[in-house]
Amino acid sequence: MRLLPRQEKFFELFLNQVRVIEEAAQLLAEGARNGNSQLARNAVRIKQLEREGDEIAHDIFTKLNQTFITPLDPEDIHGLSSRLDDVLDDIEDSAYRMAAYRLEPIPATVIELCDIVHQCTRALVKAFEALNKEAPLLDHCIEVNRLEDYADEVLRRAIASLFEQEKDPILLIKLKEVYEFLEDTTDRCEDVADVLQNVVVKNA
Repeated sequence: MRLLPRQEKFFELFLNQVRVIEEAAQLLAEGARNGNSQLARNAVRIKQLEREGDEIAHDIFTKLNQTFITPLDPEDIHGLSSRLDDVLDDIEDSAYRMAAYRLEPIPATVIELCDIVHQCTRALVKAFEALNKEAPLLDHCIEVNRLEDYADEVLRRAIASLFEQEKDPILLIKLKEVYEFLEDTTDRCEDVADVLQNVVVKNA
């Protein structure tokens, strides 16, 4: 019996945090597909999920300060939770702007980028489930990296097309900002995947 047992509660908290993120991403994608009325309703729920995510991150940091022996290096636990929080913040920011700008119709590029964000978060859920089971997780991280690269390609094509075809300068600014926020969200997902890969290397 360990006198100072490893605290496995962190894995459960990570799973809770990443599942909240995946739910928010699903709501974002559904809102984009179903139009502004649905998007506005979903944005309210996403804001609630963002608060729930903040509470989970706070629980992780509190537990980190109270735990002598952690299942991962303390800096890795802090880094993972902080970067997961960044993903949720970006999803909430994207939902807020899309709802506020009331794009009509919602462009196919926005829908595609929202779907990519959702796919990234689903891959992260699988990665954290694997971490919890001490199963291989690198394939899920590689999938996040692949999706981020694809989102970057979508963004570049979309912005080039935007400046070539869009004549309304206000709409151009709105669309460019939404595109960039969504692509930035995939960057934040990749940040999580990068930390996870470093954790695997350190603990191999």
